[in-house]
Amino acid sequence: MLDDRYSLAFRLYPYARSTEQDGDAPARHPVVVLGGGPVGIATALDLGLQGVPVVVLDDHEGVGQGSRAICFAKRTLEICDRLGAGAEMLEAGVVWNLGKVFHAERKVFEFNLLPEAGHRFPAFINLQQPHFERLLVERVRAAQAAGAPIEIRGRNRVDAVDVHEDHVLLDVMTPEGPYRIAADWVIGADGAGSPLRKRMGLDFEGRVFKDSFLIADIRMNAEFPTERWFWFEPPFKSSGASCLLHKQPEGIWRVDFQIGWDVDREEELKEKNIRARLDAMLGADVDYEIVWSSIYTFQCRRMKRFRHGRVLFAGDAAHQVSPFGARGANSGIQDADNIGWKLGLVVQGKAPERLLDTYCAERCHGADENILNSTRSTDFITPKSAVSHLFRNAVLDLARDHAFARPFVNSGRLSVPCVYDDGPLNGPDALPGGPARTRPGAPCPDAPVGEGYLLGRLGGGFTLLTLDADAPDQVEADGIVASRLALSAADDPSGALAERYLGAAGAAVYLIRPDQHVAARWAAFDAGAVETALCHACGKE
Repeated sequence: MLDDRYSLAFRLYPYARSTEQDGDAPARHPVVVLGGGPVGIATALDLGLQGVPVVVLDDHEGVGQGSRAICFAKRTLEICDRLGAGAEMLEAGVVWNLGKVFHAERKVFEFNLLPEAGHRFPAFINLQQPHFERLLVERVRAAQAAGAPIEIRGRNRVDAVDVHEDHVLLDVMTPEGPYRIAADWVIGADGAGSPLRKRMGLDFEGRVFKDSFLIADIRMNAEFPTERWFWFEPPFKSSGASCLLHKQPEGIWRVDFQIGWDVDREEELKEKNIRARLDAMLGADVDYEIVWSSIYTFQCRRMKRFRHGRVLFAGDAAHQVSPFGARGANSGIQDADNIGWKLGLVVQGKAPERLLDTYCAERCHGADENILNSTRSTDFITPKSAVSHLFRNAVLDLARDHAFARPFVNSGRLSVPCVYDDGPLNGPDALPGGPARTRPGAPCPDAPVGEGYLLGRLGGGFTLLTLDADAPDQVEADGIVASRLALSAADDPSGALAERYLGAAGAAVYLIRPDQHVAARWAAFDAGAVETALCHACGKE
């Protein structure tokens, strides 16, 4: 039977007996998602909004305790807004754009992650993962009420997996005993320890760094501003070799202490020892409550491939990065963003199965980018020799007074959208003078358009965005439709749209994928070229 020991922050999907548990033969579903975390729920929501039936199996009944991921990037908010939950997340979170870096007691410099105007969402919000998950599940409930075929089954633990050429069989355990379910496709979003990955005999490749970090979430009234503060060699020496401070909603503050590799984790997690570190940092007269604590190790690893026949892996089940830089949950949501529309087209018979191989290609590229940045951050934060430590501190000293040194300071390169340069679905870049930031493979940057914003008008399918260019209202190629969004200078009073999409060009036509990445662009509409690019973006050529 299932283990009852699990502390919930929100009990969102209590166990309910399914009629399938009474059947003799396993019911077959188009898609089964394993894992009810942010990546699994976002993927299920995306599929359900397309009308694709999807079942989520989670071994618990909701969201676990502890803030865990807290920094959600602008791109993640844009993805969640496409799914219908972005506004609620923005309202619930603590907005921040500014970060400060300190060395000992001195401020080295500060940086603004979103210095330009004309975006609906900020660079980051801080929002505890349980709240992020809750808002996604609430959006699922609203979608279900509107007819989206999404089902979440709590306390349904998968104990065995049998992968066949055209389907997958899953043995599921519930509080009332076992049953079996079949799926055309399975998405493994069951976390870093992924039981699915282990049962399939698959593993990670990469590095585990020999250092430990203590997380403490504390509730307190404090005068710290809503910014990201990072200390190298903080003046409160007993608190560790580095320290990070973030504000969260509800008066909660996140503190990360670098405590070294050769530590007694059980001893470090005792409240008296956590308080000793916090008191050294905050002062003994500051009143606070410890809400949650944990110790983690830096890991930068991924699976060799994210697709294994009928099984696809996403989020922490597919890749792991160190938490400095907020690249874990944010890259997982980009996985969901990539896999959702592709699997939706395949299930509906509108695209060949090989389209799913491009999920592996593009998101392995994204994982490698995250691992590279996280590895560099880790090496800078935790020097491995006296020479590298000397170099690190020399860079910090220079950066205080000289701007040229600041790009070398690495307290965690914060999550940015992945650009699929040379991606397998990219079409032509036939826009002379077009801005580099909107080249094929790039995610569309937002811009004010009339009374709203561009990304909110792109919809959930392929879009033909025209800027001062003629084109038909729709383009269809082999059953795939791209709907036109026609904009002109009159829709762009701030000039941001022209800057981000026209550059030196006088007019432009963009083919934009359902995940709001640019597929191709031209100086003028050409029916044959657009149809070819549309087919190519669906894996048909």
